[in-house]
Amino acid sequence: SLAVSPAAGPADERVETRVAGLSPGQPVTLRAVAADDRGCLFQSCAHYRADSRGELHLGTDASHGGDYTGVEPMGLFWSLAPAGMEKPYQRLVPRSTGAPMKVEVLVHQGHSPPGALPGPVVAKAEVQRLFTAPGVRRIRLKEGVVRGSLFLPPGDGPFPGVIDMYGDEGGLIEFRSSLLATHGFAALSLPYFDFEDLPRVMKALKLEYFEEAVRFLQRHPKVKGPGVGVIGTGKGAELALSMITFLPEVVAAVSISGCSSNTVADLHYGEMTLPGLRFDMNKVSISDTGVFDISEALDDPANPANSPSVIPIEKAEGHFLLVVGEDDRMWKSPLYAELAIRRLRQHGKENFELLSYPGAGHRIDPPSTPFCQVALDRVLKVPVLGGGESKAHAHAQEHSWGKIQEFLHLHLG
Repeated sequence: SLAVSPAAGPADERVETRVAGLSPGQPVTLRAVAADDRGCLFQSCAHYRADSRGELHLGTDASHGGDYTGVEPMGLFWSLAPAGMEKPYQRLVPRSTGAPMKVEVLVHQGHSPPGALPGPVVAKAEVQRLFTAPGVRRIRLKEGVVRGSLFLPPGDGPFPGVIDMYGDEGGLIEFRSSLLATHGFAALSLPYFDFEDLPRVMKALKLEYFEEAVRFLQRHPKVKGPGVGVIGTGKGAELALSMITFLPEVVAAVSISGCSSNTVADLHYGEMTLPGLRFDMNKVSISDTGVFDISEALDDPANPANSPSVIPIEKAEGHFLLVVGEDDRMWKSPLYAELAIRRLRQHGKENFELLSYPGAGHRIDPPSTPFCQVALDRVLKVPVLGGGESKAHAHAQEHSWGKIQEFLHLHLG
C-alpha cells in the first residue's frame, strides 16, 4: 500500500510518503507523474529499498538512484521534468491557480533507470497540490492603467500588502501571489507587459504605473498600512529595487536574482530616466546541444561608464532582502547583490539581509516548484541556461520561502 498525506494540501508544503506491505529489502522505483494545463506530461523517479519490515518512509529513507539520491521527502516533486516524448526545456508552473495540480505517485517493482520502461505497478495514489487555499479570493484588476490579480486571504483582515512581479517572460504569473495569500498576505500579482492592453514588448517602462499599483493596494480596505512590500524575480526584482528607492509607500523589497542597475528597458519617472543596461549578443555562448549561455552578455554594472543605470538604493528608507543562487547562469546576481550591499554600506546603511545559496540557479520559486536548469526563453525562443543543481536549488527554494515570509511579516506587520 502507498499513503501520501495530506492527499490535498498547499503546493508549498511537504507531504509524507509511506509504502508498506513490501518484502524486506525489496527494490522498488517510485515515480511521480503530472500534466500541466496544456497536457504536457512531466515525470520523475527514484530507487528505494524496503526496510526489514517491508516498509519505506521518504522522510527518513534514502533514494539510491534515479533522478536524485539521499533522503529527500519532496524529491519526486522538485525533480519532475518533461517526459521523454515531450518537448524539452519546459517549466511545470500553473497558468491557473484555481485548479489543483494533480500528481500521481506510483510504486513499481525493481529499479528502472529514468526514461526506461518501469516494472509492474504495485501501488499508486493521487495527490492534489493546491495553489489557492479555501476561502482565498481572486479579484481580477482593471484599475486605471493597472492590470493584474489581487489575492485576498480569508477573514476580515486587514492584511499586510505585497506586490509580486516576475521577469522578462511577461504576462501574468499568479502562483506565488496565491500562495502568499494562503499565508496571510494581500498579494497583487502585477504584470507590466504582454498582458491584455499593456504594451506587447518591454520597451520603456514608467514607474508611475507601479506607483499607481502601490497606491491601489495601499488604499484597499483589506490592506494593513501604512507601507506595502514588493517581491520580484529577475527583471521584477530590479523593479522592486527601483520601487523601494523612489516610492516612499514601499517599505520592504525582496529581490530574487535581481540586478542592482536598471536593465534592458529605460525606466522613466517624471523627469528622471534610468537607462537600461544592454545585452551584447556577441558575448552569448551556445553549447553543442544548442543551449544558450547568456551569463556574460549583460553590460557590466560596475563599469563607471554605466553609472547612469545604477539604481540609487541608498535613498530607500525601507528594508531589503536579497536572495541569490551562487550558480545563477542567467546573469551574475551574486555580484549584483554584492554591488548593492557595497553601495548601501558606503552610505552608512545596514537595512539589508542577504540569502546566498551555493548550487542554486536563477529562478528561486516557492518550495517543490520543479527545478528547471534550462528553460525555453519566451522572447528569444531558444533554450537558455538558468544554472544550478537540482538538490541544492530545491533546498534554496524551501529555506528562502520561510525567510521571505518572515521578512515581509517583520516589516509589514
